[in-house]
Amino acid sequence: MKYNFAYLDEDTKKEIRRKILKAVAIPGHQIPFGSRVMPLAKGFGTGGLQITLSILKKNDIIKVIDQGRDDSLNPTNIKRLIKKTAPSVKITDNTTDATVIQTRHRIPEQRLKKHQILVLQCPFPEPLRWVEKSEAKTRKMHAEMDYSKAYLYLYEHLLRYGEVLIGTRYPVMVNNRYLMDPTPIPRWDIPKLNYAECLFLFGAGREKRIYAVPPYTKVEPLEFEDYKFRTEDMSGKRCELCGSENVYLDEVIKDGQRYYVCSDSNFCEKMRKGIKVERWENVVRS
Repeated sequence: MKYNFAYLDEDTKKEIRRKILKAVAIPGHQIPFGSRVMPLAKGFGTGGLQITLSILKKNDIIKVIDQGRDDSLNPTNIKRLIKKTAPSVKITDNTTDATVIQTRHRIPEQRLKKHQILVLQCPFPEPLRWVEKSEAKTRKMHAEMDYSKAYLYLYEHLLRYGEVLIGTRYPVMVNNRYLMDPTPIPRWDIPKLNYAECLFLFGAGREKRIYAVPPYTKVEPLEFEDYKFRTEDMSGKRCELCGSENVYLDEVIKDGQRYYVCSDSNFCEKMRKGIKVERWENVVRS
């Protein structure tokens, strides 16, 4: 059976590209699009995949990761689909070589460059859903830039727990205008969005939304003057495999012992081989 290049028909690609251009022009603003049914199971990031397939060119090099891993179920199935429908596109695990990176729940530890595009799978694009269930009301709140309920939500966390216990989807303000859900990436990755060289694209297939953070765009997490945003504390911990410190680590329990390994498998492999990796700079961790 013959497929159109990168599976999607050309009219669908044109529509998604137009919506991407609009999203880039209005950073952080959610743009509705006609999401298609994809040949992948629900939860495999069909929104992000539609963006990826729409922007792929025949000479592109693509990397697909899931929570930092290149070889788990989600990336394996997506790469199989791309290989079958876009055979001229090269598939790599090397972050440096990739021109397009599709990811679920992580931003690579290696700093991305201006020629690279990072596509994030997004299950819940609306950052105000925690505080407002009505779609009509959240649209109005964005239009009026009324984010008082979001700040109140953070304040309630401080009163109840003494700190903000939001592990993922920490709300951020884009370009001093729109409140944005950065997808379920950990707080560790939030500072990487600020003034990055690469283009970030976010796709929510079920919610039919596309939004973007263009290069060199100001992205700041919500915080108070007397209580600043903080990432996860990785001090005193190091990767059991490569010995790296000051990276996002996954906890592994083996034979009753607790170990830590790099979440980013490609970064960990490069560290073990002694390959120099350019890290994200000017990232505040506390």
